[in-house]
Amino acid sequence: MATSIFAKLRAGVTTASAAETQALAAELAAALPPDTTLALHGNLGVGKTTFVQGLARGFGIAGSVTSPTFNIYTVHHARDTGGRTLVHLDAYRLDHPKQVEDLLLEDFLVSPWCLAVEWPEKIPGWLPPGALQLDLGIAADERHTLKLR
Repeated sequence: MATSIFAKLRAGVTTASAAETQALAAELAAALPPDTTLALHGNLGVGKTTFVQGLARGFGIAGSVTSPTFNIYTVHHARDTGGRTLVHLDAYRLDHPKQVEDLLLEDFLVSPWCLAVEWPEKIPGWLPPGALQLDLGIAADERHTLKLR
């Protein structure tokens, strides 16, 4: 029996390249239930945006996906009409949950959606209780680690 992507991520996964990280994220995208929030924890350079690029590919979203650090968030739509909307939020520059509310993100969360949040520790009270928490890091050998809490 094949191991589910959720079981793999709970056990912890190590990737050796951006392409491997993106493939793992695309696999997760295919298994995520509609209307999911994914909190991506980790320091600068651990691959949070790379992971979101893989999610986008898994959802069938074409085009470039970059860090929304200065925009705060970006909205990406899948090519087909039944596809998901991916909202990519970088909370690094936010100081409190009220700033997130002022962004009116709810207007873009039309089912089916996925909200991927970088730096979720900046807005912990704003995240829904069922958000999936993913820790990203870099191992001593420079490979990337991913683990679902």
